Amino acid sequence: MTEYDYWKIFPKMPRKVTIGDITVRDGFQHEEKFISTDAKKFYLEELIFAGCRHIEVTNLGNPYLMPQFRDAEELLTYLRGDLFKKKCKKRGIDTNDISLTCITIREPAVDRAIELKKQGIGPDRILMMVSTEEEHHFANSGTTLPNYWKEAERSIKKCNDAGIKMCGTVSTIWGSPIGGATDMKDAVKFTRRWLDIGAHDVEHADHDGSASAAEVYRYFSMVLDAMPDPRLHIAHFHETKRMASASILACLQAGIINFEATLGGLGGQPANFLDDCPIKGTGDYYYEDPRYVGLVCLEDTLVQIDEMGIEHGWDVDRVLWLGKQIERTVGRRLRSEAVLNGRTLKEGHMHFARPGLAKLKKKLGEKPGQLLPQGWE
Repeated sequence: MTEYDYWKIFPKMPRKVTIGDITVRDGFQHEEKFISTDAKKFYLEELIFAGCRHIEVTNLGNPYLMPQFRDAEELLTYLRGDLFKKKCKKRGIDTNDISLTCITIREPAVDRAIELKKQGIGPDRILMMVSTEEEHHFANSGTTLPNYWKEAERSIKKCNDAGIKMCGTVSTIWGSPIGGATDMKDAVKFTRRWLDIGAHDVEHADHDGSASAAEVYRYFSMVLDAMPDPRLHIAHFHETKRMASASILACLQAGIINFEATLGGLGGQPANFLDDCPIKGTGDYYYEDPRYVGLVCLEDTLVQIDEMGIEHGWDVDRVLWLGKQIERTVGRRLRSEAVLNGRTLKEGHMHFARPGLAKLKKKLGEKPGQLLPQGWE
């Protein structure tokens, strides 16, 4: 007989997950207009009020390359300040439960994070990144993989001394937009390497939407076989083919419990144009049409997971409202379907009902709720 219980079919699938938000960093880095500091503060704050406890704040790299993040210290100062703490206390939120992450691709950015920590405004966690395909890694970091690994090891030791956690990202797991096909076994080895040199956790990234659900399930099964603690692993998917939600499902089936997303599916490669001026970014874009680039959408992911009955800790309706606001902030329609169509409501949408059903059933001698002719078994 067919088994109908989803959790018996996929016994590793979690009943509870953590979903971090990376809108203000990874989402806004792709925008070709400067998103105001006030807007960034608003979304950081509102996402936390909506239930986010793991949030990416900014990039601490050189603002010359990515001037979208020239307000990094102001954002961190605000989130460490008394006004924000007062707002959290009013809502019953313990700020000690909130983990603030900053991106620090190279060692000078790590040093900046440590200095900010000494000033009392630094992040709780920072992130460095390797790609298994070296051309992609070089485009992002400007150096070779062997040299970068040594830099990462030094940086982790510094972070441990400063009380900052390090997340190591592994990218191009399912393919590279530059070098093409990759071997997932390399990514498993790189994951082990991050943990061996002291990383607190590992972000597994599909940075160009190469992943398919079957390969995602296979990869994370390999990862959890080798390093079984699911708390160590975070799934990070970009969206180029409208397949990221399938990848999320495959992750759940494999036993992954940590995810990241952005409002509206914003994000992608750092912009190489801002306002009215070309900027460095990471060079030429890997795509021709920016409408088809971004991350997995927070609104849709939350609705998907919520309707599966998996606990997540977010206020879904508040997030759907935020999704509408962020479309006004960036000035265009974004990718969320849930923002337009809402959630599947158990009570239905009775305002669409045609009048007269109850009256007709009474006239025909049918009982309320009767669905078959009387006398039928």
